[in-house]
This record gives sequence, C-alpha cells and structure tokens, in this order.
Amino acid sequence: MRKLLQIALLQMAPGDTWEENLEKGLQACRRARKQGADLALFPEMWSMGYRLEGRPAAQWKAEAIPAESPFVQRFGELAAQLEMAVGITLLEQYGAGVRNTLILFDRWGQRQLTYAKVHTCDFGPERELTPGEGFPVTALDTRWGPVQVGAMICYDREFPESARILMLKGAELILVPNACPMEINRLSQLRARAFENMLAIATCNYPETVPDCNGHSTLFDGVAYLPDQEGSRDTCVREADGREQILLAELDLDLLRRYRETEVHGNAYRHPEQYGILTEQRVEAPFIRPDARPAGKSTGGSV
Repeated sequence: MRKLLQIALLQMAPGDTWEENLEKGLQACRRARKQGADLALFPEMWSMGYRLEGRPAAQWKAEAIPAESPFVQRFGELAAQLEMAVGITLLEQYGAGVRNTLILFDRWGQRQLTYAKVHTCDFGPERELTPGEGFPVTALDTRWGPVQVGAMICYDREFPESARILMLKGAELILVPNACPMEINRLSQLRARAFENMLAIATCNYPETVPDCNGHSTLFDGVAYLPDQEGSRDTCVREADGREQILLAELDLDLLRRYRETEVHGNAYRHPEQYGILTEQRVEAPFIRPDARPAGKSTGGSV
C-alpha cells in the first residue's frame, strides 16, 4: 500500500480575537479530518491573525498568549480526539518578550515540536519579536509510521540556510505557516528549497480577503525526476487559488523516499569544507541596513 500522507492547508481568514480564532480553527480541523487529513496546518500567527501592521507594538503585544494557554491546549486535545496532527500558530508570550511560534501536536495530542521564527522581519513590526534559536526536527508519528518534520515561518523561506539545516537534520517535510503575498518569486523560493534539498514543503497562507495576503497555499513534494518520464516535472503537487478554503494535499512518502536515496541533491555531493564564509557574521555594503538586528542579538524590541 502506498504511503500517502494527507496534509490539510487551512487557508482561512481570522477573526478579531483569539476566542474567535479558536472556534473557527477547531471547526476547520474537524472538517479537515472528515476529508481524510493526517495533518492540519494553520497560517502564521493564527491566534491573532498576524494583525501587526499599522498598530502600536504595545497593542498587538498585549494579544500574545502563553504556549500553555487554553488556546493551544484545546488544539492538542482535539488532535488526540481526531487522531490527526495539528500545527497551530500563535503570537507567544515568551519571557519578557513575544515570539512568532508554531506548535505541532501529533495524532495522540502530544506536543512534538515548538518552533519560533528565526528570521524575523526586522525591517518592520517584527523587530519587536524575540527571534527563535535553531531549527528543530521531530519524528512525527503518523499512520504511515514516523515522518521527519521541521518548520520554517514565512520570511525564513527566503534564506536557503533554513531549509538546508533542516535537510541536514533529516527533515523529509517542512511546514511553513505564512502571511504575505505568495507571488511568483516567493513560490519559486519554495520550489527551489524543495528541489535542492529533496524534501517536501507544505505552506499555508491567508486568503486574498486578508490584507497583504493572496492565498496560494502549496505543497511541493521535492521530486523533480521520475524514472518513467523524460525531463523534469513540476514539484508543485497542489496550489490553492486566492479563496478561503481547506486544501487537501497528498504527499507520496514512498516516492519521496526512493528519490532521496538515489538522486544527486541534498547532502549527496556537498563540499562543506568550502562554506566557511557562510558562518561569518560581518555584513558589508551593499547589505548594511540601519534597522538590522546586530549579530547575536536574540531579544525583541528596538536597539
């Protein structure tokens, strides 16, 4: 039997409060499970709808909730009830600051992954966030056995290092909550990250009714060549249009794993001894930006 992992991308518009988003999110998860989903993924900062732009930082920071809040716990409980993994997103209270966070529950309702956005958009309101530290990978238990899963959040995708690190840690699938226009260049970034690392990337965005968003949630399976076909194939398995919807995308795990065992990308022929400059922290013209967070600065807020 082919191992087909069903991923539900919950491309929905948020409400005005975490209570509204809790109820709408729970209902969406139930609908996704009825459609056969093994895993449901939310857009970025679902707890408060990524409503940062044009608001004082103190106002939106007050909407942050703890990782142990009833909002998060309810999704863990529902994951166990539905026997479906759930990737819920939130503006998280974290120490004296706030983070942009994804929490992944497995189908038993156990918290398997907590990831905070590493590449915060420091040229805008996200400068007030505390960046995450590191790119963890977890073995997510599914009906098809363990799947190695990691995460990026929105702007993380624009840095090849994010997906590369996850690949080197063994990730087969990267979950990407999103909140921006997924136009041709950003879609091309996802296509490239999947191709060069030979892994799948599932992205969930807000629909076109949400300011500065346009839907186009996607699943890229990372498999560019098939043995019975000439030339390459598009690795985009599913792509939503701009409307609000639950998009069910099917990931063929057997196909991906066979491909990873034989093809030439990923970590097959790399020369890391030549890559030392990638870890240097100096920044030189033309990339100097006055609002950039200093290297090693991991706390939120203006500096």
